Amino acid sequence: MSGFNAKAVIDARKARGLTQEQVADILCVSRPTYINIENGKKEPTLSQAEVLAGVFRLNLEDLLDTSDGVVGFADSADAFKKFKQVLLNALKYGADEDGKITKTKLAKLVYLADFIWFYENSKPLTGVKYRKMSQGPVPYEYFRALDELEEDGVISRESKGQAIMLSLTERQAPTGKLADNEIKMVKKVSEAWKGKPTLDIVNFTHEQLPWQICLDDEVIPYGLIFQEEPEKIYGPVQI
Repeated sequence: MSGFNAKAVIDARKARGLTQEQVADILCVSRPTYINIENGKKEPTLSQAEVLAGVFRLNLEDLLDTSDGVVGFADSADAFKKFKQVLLNALKYGADEDGKITKTKLAKLVYLADFIWFYENSKPLTGVKYRKMSQGPVPYEYFRALDELEEDGVISRESKGQAIMLSLTERQAPTGKLADNEIKMVKKVSEAWKGKPTLDIVNFTHEQLPWQICLDDEVIPYGLIFQEEPEKIYGPVQI
């Protein structure tokens, strides 16, 4: 991972009142290894940077030197296509028997799949930046994705009371950007919440540490999920 801002780590650690040894323990590395990270002699992996961002309550970009124009890990067209495929597969497997799902619930399914994947693999499934919003964690890309998918005729939406209902226009969801184990994760999470009220999944994400400790509209660092208890990560999802 290039462009790591070691000074930002030092400043953030001191601001939080943490010692080098404490942060090293959180990263599961030796103190000398962590000192090399702060000294700029060793760059952390992406997963370690995510953990640091979570511990220091920073956005990942805050730990990057963006002078070269690199501002994130989910900016490419391929990454956005993958995000849309995760969304469509969550819709396929998480919709009710009538093939419909609320816009809010679908956003939560994608979020949970992404963060459970990170918890198990130390890397994001999509890499999009989830923000703390009133109905739970949602990335800005979610709204753009829905608009594009509707314009392309891939999904349809309709109003039902105060809820927006989404459905696939085709029986199958595209999977070209997803590995088999990624599809299985999205399916497992979506089917676990299938048939459950939207409010249940909203409340579940609101009770999670990542949403609770972040400020409104703040990006929720993936690494925060490592600080949560497993039962609050998985919920009804079978491990």
